[in-house]
Amino acid sequence: MGSAKANSTPPPPGVYVPAVIFVDENEELDIPSIQAHVLRLAKGGVTGILVQGSNGEAQHLSHDERKQAIRVTRETLNENGFEHVLVIAGTGGQSTKETKKLCADAKEAGASHALVLTPGVWPTQMTKERILKFHRDVADASPIPTMIYNFPVVTAGLNLDSDIIAELGKHPNIVGTKLSCADIGKLHRLTSTLPSFEFATFPGSSSVYLQGLVSGSAGIIGALPNVAPKAHAELYRLWKEGKLQEAERLQALLGHADWELQKLGSIAGIKAVVSKHFGYGATHVRGPLTPRDLEAAGPAATAKLEELIAFEKSL
Repeated sequence: MGSAKANSTPPPPGVYVPAVIFVDENEELDIPSIQAHVLRLAKGGVTGILVQGSNGEAQHLSHDERKQAIRVTRETLNENGFEHVLVIAGTGGQSTKETKKLCADAKEAGASHALVLTPGVWPTQMTKERILKFHRDVADASPIPTMIYNFPVVTAGLNLDSDIIAELGKHPNIVGTKLSCADIGKLHRLTSTLPSFEFATFPGSSSVYLQGLVSGSAGIIGALPNVAPKAHAELYRLWKEGKLQEAERLQALLGHADWELQKLGSIAGIKAVVSKHFGYGATHVRGPLTPRDLEAAGPAATAKLEELIAFEKSL
């Protein structure tokens, strides 16, 4: 199914959100809440939605559920006038064969790009050569452009350096990366090596959103826009208009709020905060994750998140 194309293009710059996927008390997909979340994100001005990023509990879903989530996201956007909002699919599997299938499934379900995590079950055997071969083999077969997802926390510590990612960026069907390592030095090396019209480099954390833009990033693919998409779109606007001091003040709030969210457990924390403040969804997660009780955490645990949400609702 070789389909690498010289005209494969990266996703346009902007705000991308790895959307959480809501489930009910039986851990089944909660389609109405998923749709409500997709619509709030789109109305909040995001450029695209990443389905089955780490925040989307990809590893907890069957292949059919993964396709369903992508399809529901794409259809919800199309039916509500948001055809321009991209859908990117996380397609990382633990084998090359499975990852190729997930890329094909993603295309069939309506995704425009695939974000590919490096397999981490056998980290000591994932040499540079095997990492390069895995991503090239997947990109060769994928019917949609692929992006490299670097997230050492969920790949048993595998941390792709800028040399490996830059080498992969020469492949005609590999068009970008998400750096959840949040390494700005690595990001800047990539943006100054690979042209932005061929390769989009995104930080994976709102803690370094503005810092990434200063270093030539394509924007953000981060968890915090699940809570505050408008605030992230606002920072992007301030940056584009050259209002650096205002952008720095907003970045400070985003950085503090993102840290609170991390300490709440990210996925469970996002669901708890969103269901409390935005009128849809519930705190349910798939085991072995457990829900987060914001009351038990205490008001100090979400002080900056509350400040950010107040700002979000003012926009």
